[in-house]
Amino acid sequence: MWYFTWILGVCFSASFAIINAMWLESNCDERIHKSGKDI
Repeated sequence: MWYFTWILGVCFSASFAIINAMWLESNCDERIHKSGKDI
């Protein structure tokens, strides 16, 4: 059953990375809109 925990860990870490990237991009967009600057 080690493979079950391994695949759960891989899926969890991949989803965490995707959600973290989406959050960082959203957070960056909010800062740009608040400061009024375009990059």
